[in-house]
Amino acid sequence: MKKTICILLALLMATGSTACGPVKQETAKEGFRPSLDTSASCHINVAGGYDNFEALEAEFDRFNDYYPNVELMFTKVDDYNNMIGTVLNGNDAPDIYVNYSWMYGRDQYRSSIDHAEDLSDPALGLDLDCIRSNIILNTEDGSLPMVPVFSNTYGMLVNNSLFEKEGLKIPKTYRELVEVCDAFRKKGYESPVMGFSNEETTSVFTLTGYPFFCGTVAEDPKAVKKLNAMDPSAGEYMRHALEKISQFMEDGCVDLDACAEIENNYDAVILRFFEGDVPMMTGSGDTFSGTEKRESRSEAFIAAPFNYTFVPIPMSDEGASFLDMPNLQFSVNKESKNLDMANEFMRFLITSEELNEMARSKGLMSPTKDLSFNSKFSAFGEVPESRILSPEEFGLTDDAVIQFRMAAFGVGTGAMTIEEAIAGYGTYAEE
Repeated sequence: MKKTICILLALLMATGSTACGPVKQETAKEGFRPSLDTSASCHINVAGGYDNFEALEAEFDRFNDYYPNVELMFTKVDDYNNMIGTVLNGNDAPDIYVNYSWMYGRDQYRSSIDHAEDLSDPALGLDLDCIRSNIILNTEDGSLPMVPVFSNTYGMLVNNSLFEKEGLKIPKTYRELVEVCDAFRKKGYESPVMGFSNEETTSVFTLTGYPFFCGTVAEDPKAVKKLNAMDPSAGEYMRHALEKISQFMEDGCVDLDACAEIENNYDAVILRFFEGDVPMMTGSGDTFSGTEKRESRSEAFIAAPFNYTFVPIPMSDEGASFLDMPNLQFSVNKESKNLDMANEFMRFLITSEELNEMARSKGLMSPTKDLSFNSKFSAFGEVPESRILSPEEFGLTDDAVIQFRMAAFGVGTGAMTIEEAIAGYGTYAEE
């Protein structure tokens, strides 16, 4: 009887010891379980245009907790947008590569779409439900050549400490924005709102006017169709937004002379904001992503640090709109020599946990449905669904966006009247 009990105890101990291995592995990354041989050895190359991608490399390390023999690396491709097609057609084509929605439907970028695996295939097991559906690319055939790993938006950096010091509240409507700008001017702040104004790309005029413009055409398929077709008569659809931009400038919210001193729409915007005397600074989510790393580069910020957040710009009396757009997207090369492992990495990455972690590390907005994980973006999560706008969803193309940006820049700087800007629709070209 003693011998039988000893045997049973030994079996129980052996069973428990065996169970500990897989349980520990599965809970290391909740929700992900390896589907391939974890001893597999191969090389996975991810290509993109970033100089460095530390946030992604951290995901490589996390993936190696499961697959220690899989070597993953990120490769920067110079002149990425023009060279990715050549790279994909070469002998050393990447397994996973950065893609952009605006490349879809353009002949010069056909390779970036033709080489892409259909990531909507249920057999791949990607948790696409964790991503906001309105930023997922809608294609004519229903396939999904790319999936967002970061998202982007337009808004403004707000010096919360300055608002608190002056006893003012962050504006939620256009009327409140004008009132708070007037209050700041009376307190000696020359330009309550600042932004980059030397070129049309992500200028203060685009950042304030484009979300408002999207709100005027999002529910009008006829307007979107004419805008995308470069129909000259479609310029009339810009009128309301251009009038708003003109009003914004006339209301004295922005001092263009002060803005003209900002040399670029990234580094210079951030460092000027860190001087501490700018209540609100317009910028994109990309711009905001660079703030944390530049805190230590600003002597003014080091000497007098302050609390800041990123919020939508309230250009309507109904409230601010959240312009929700994909930023970086990943595609899997369907001709990859290690396709199974490339898909396994994507299955690992496309989860709320990993996407949120990568976004936090990079300082960008996550594409997931949960925006509460980063308090500096939380204001966008408070925008009602009726004012969340996505060009991916209503179909406005990048060519149409360029037309608006050029018109808005002309009106905002005073180089064109509203009538001239409207009449030029379809003729504008980026330099």
